[in-house]
Amino acid sequence: MISTRLGGMFIRAPWAVVRSRFPRLLLGLFLFGAGSALQVQANLGLSPWEVLHQGIAFRTPLSIGLASIGVSLLVLLLWIPLRQRMGIGTVTNAITIGLFIDLVLFLVPQPEALVARWALLLVGILLVGIGSGFYIGVHLGPGPRDGLMTGIARRGPSLRLARTGVEGSALIVGWLLGGTVGIGTVLFSLTIGPIVQFFLPRLEVAAET
Repeated sequence: MISTRLGGMFIRAPWAVVRSRFPRLLLGLFLFGAGSALQVQANLGLSPWEVLHQGIAFRTPLSIGLASIGVSLLVLLLWIPLRQRMGIGTVTNAITIGLFIDLVLFLVPQPEALVARWALLLVGILLVGIGSGFYIGVHLGPGPRDGLMTGIARRGPSLRLARTGVEGSALIVGWLLGGTVGIGTVLFSLTIGPIVQFFLPRLEVAAET
C-alpha cells in the first residue's frame, strides 16, 4: 500500500491502483486545464473559480495558472479544520491544472473574431466537463475545491448551498479584482453539471479494479 496517511488526512491507495489509474488522472487534469485556458482566450466570461484566478493574476505578478495553484494550496489548508481526507489525485490536481492552463494559454492565441471566441468557449466548457469525468472517475481523491464544498456540506449545509456559497464568493471576489464575468460565466454554470453527469459514468473506473 502507498501510505498517504499524515495525521489521518490522507487516503491509502494500493500502488497497483495508483499506477493503473494515474495516466487517466493526468489526462483528465490536462483536459480540465486546457478547457479553462480556452475559456480565458475566448474572453466571454469565465467559470467562478477562474474569475478569481484571473483577478488575482491581474493584481499580482502571477500568471493565471500560478494563481490557480496558489488558491488550490490555500484551499487545502481549509481542509484541515474540516477533517477532509486527500489522495494523490488531490495533490496532483492542485499542482498540475495551473501548469496546464499556462501551457495552453501560451500555445493558443486569443482570437478577435466573435465566432472563433464562441468556439473556444464552447469547446473549453466541454473539455472541462470531460476532464472532470476522467479525474473524478479514477477515485484518487477529490479536487481541492470540490473537497472544500463537500467538507462544508458535511458540517450541516446542503451540498448545493455549500457550492453556491463558495463559488459565489469566489466569483464576487474575482470580479472585484477585475476577473472576466459574462455570458460564458452563465453558460458554464448552467451546463457544466449536466456535462459532467453525462460523461462521469462513461469514464469512471470500476472501484474494484
